[in-house]
Amino acid sequence: MHPNEMAVLGLSTEEELIYRHFLREPGTDPDTLAQRLSLDGPAAAEAVERLRLIGLLRAGAAAGQVTPADPETAVARLTELRLRSLYREIQRITQSRHILDMLRAETGVPLPTPRGIEQLNDWPEVRTRIDDLAFFAREEILSVEPRVEIPSEQLSHTRQLNLRSLRRGVRLRHVVVRGALDRPCTVEYLGELVSHGARVRVADEISEHILVYDRHAALVPIDPWNTGRGALLAHSSGLVNNLVTLFEKIWDQAESISVLLQKPELDDGVLPEASRRVLTLMCTAGKDESAARDLGVSVRTYRRHVADVMQRLGAASRAQAALLARERGWI
Repeated sequence: MHPNEMAVLGLSTEEELIYRHFLREPGTDPDTLAQRLSLDGPAAAEAVERLRLIGLLRAGAAAGQVTPADPETAVARLTELRLRSLYREIQRITQSRHILDMLRAETGVPLPTPRGIEQLNDWPEVRTRIDDLAFFAREEILSVEPRVEIPSEQLSHTRQLNLRSLRRGVRLRHVVVRGALDRPCTVEYLGELVSHGARVRVADEISEHILVYDRHAALVPIDPWNTGRGALLAHSSGLVNNLVTLFEKIWDQAESISVLLQKPELDDGVLPEASRRVLTLMCTAGKDESAARDLGVSVRTYRRHVADVMQRLGAASRAQAALLARERGWI
């Protein structure tokens, strides 16, 4: 590894040196780091503090002891922080562009649009571009919607576009915030998408609003909560790739809506398909993490479903639950 190779993940040279040092020597006294690594004292202390804040260094069992996060955990955490930072940077660029347009208007000379980026100034303009992008999409549409409640006119418009795309064989992956499930009209819409082949997941909290078409064009609203303020439409491959990576991160952390909408309560002789899958995974999956991944939910949600099924069966253990389920012909 070259010096400061982790800069791409947002670590400074001092932070990387200190983290790597603790991987090699986890018992090091933090007060001796500056001398050991030939660093400036205040800079070393500041780097240690930031590593603590982002979770790469943690308090050990003994007083004053520091332990490093596992490298896989550290890289995943840094990647998430970096991607969210990039998204915020995109938002700032969009807002700065708006300010520059207003200032340039004072001179009477229009500001040229950066290559690969379009500035859309209001909802009618955004809607027109969405219509075009959806019409020409041929492979996949990726979508993240942070709003709990979507204006009825926008929801109706989005429904028509998405259903039309699904009927043409375009894949659709859509992430919504959990609070949206409290809106009957939204639940009905999401259920309709799923029935036509869309994959929908639910996240506890979302601050990003993303639309990506065929991984070639991406739309980011200036204000994630109010698309009426306009949006930034990117055709630049680097920018679009960053947004796709951010989408995949959000997608991996979200839960399948099909499992969340199915209640665990069971009739005496009938087992819903979702609960049947939970039982099957209880008997076949080696680890809860693997089972949760196969089911498309978090480990916490998977274990909650396991507990619900076990309670229904009156089982004291998973092994007993498997035996009782086989007796009833459920698996």
